[in-house]
Amino acid sequence: MKTAVISATGLWTPQHSISNEELVESYNTWADNWNLACAAEIGAGTVDPKTHSSVEFIEKASGIKSRFVIDKEGIIDPETMAPRIDERPNEQISVMAEMAVHAARQALERAGRKPEDVDAVICAASNMQRAYPAMAVEVQAALGCGGFAFDMNVACSSATFGIQTAADFIRSGSAKSVLMVNPEICSGHLNFTDRDSHFIFGDVATAVLVEEESIAPSGHWKILGTKLKTEFSNNIRNNFGFLNRAAPEGIGSPDKLFVQEGRKVFREVVPMVAKMIGEHLTELGLEGTDLRRMWLHQANASMNRLISSKVLGHEASDDESPTVLDTYANTSSAGSIIAFHKHSDGFKPGDKGLICSFGAGYSAGTVFVEKTA
Repeated sequence: MKTAVISATGLWTPQHSISNEELVESYNTWADNWNLACAAEIGAGTVDPKTHSSVEFIEKASGIKSRFVIDKEGIIDPETMAPRIDERPNEQISVMAEMAVHAARQALERAGRKPEDVDAVICAASNMQRAYPAMAVEVQAALGCGGFAFDMNVACSSATFGIQTAADFIRSGSAKSVLMVNPEICSGHLNFTDRDSHFIFGDVATAVLVEEESIAPSGHWKILGTKLKTEFSNNIRNNFGFLNRAAPEGIGSPDKLFVQEGRKVFREVVPMVAKMIGEHLTELGLEGTDLRRMWLHQANASMNRLISSKVLGHEASDDESPTVLDTYANTSSAGSIIAFHKHSDGFKPGDKGLICSFGAGYSAGTVFVEKTA
């Protein structure tokens, strides 16, 4: 069995950011307009009025203070409440592929690799721009990589599932260098007229280069072990798909965007993930005290505090469990990779850490790593 390592990561961030203040002003204006338009129904008691959102509510519920987005104007326009992204001709690189290429080039540069050194490309994300051809194949072509490419979707856990898949190719000898990218336009499937979730997501792209240890650059991260888990749940769901046209009466309904039962997700996912991490630690002969840092999925600050405290035995410091949630919001599959990319300094050879993601499915993935010289 070959040893798989993480040679480098890459990050691409959109230029536009929306603060909680801007988002709340937009939503409250929309809610006031909706209440005015539905005044008769509200007065008759057949519909409930929309209540205002607030900066305090958002930060208490999530820990989010702002988010980067592909399009700001459409999202904060009370008449639109959605991003506006122009379609491109088939001859031009697609938006998501372009995002992925930016992040991929940074990862390749940091590892001292050329695109032609890459044997495979995996595009792992919660939403794909189209059904086919695969986004990964487009990224492969745009970069000039050889080998093969394919897409995979495990919602917010896509990156850790992608890392294990890439590591398995390395371990089996099927490839020596695998590029795994996570382009996420989460604003595209977020219902900005839903007070309970209009603040959750942001847009970004990340990349992880997984390679055989014998060719990896110095200072790489040895993958000590990977573990994946899924349990079916309807508590996080998006019913948008190609069969929607077969039931036109449902087109445009709220369930064709992101919907969740947030409190149920919190109660069920936290113990599931904490238990999974503990079991994986035991399998590897490790304990929570062996971890220098945990790069957790960036969905909710309270969830991360509880998970890390169960694993470490105490409430984690910002150094032990860094966050990017405050400025990036929830970026689905990319969240834990952003945290790893931006907060992987200060490690000595032999120090260990955990990349962990969790989300819809339910799904969860753990990747334990060790810093090398």
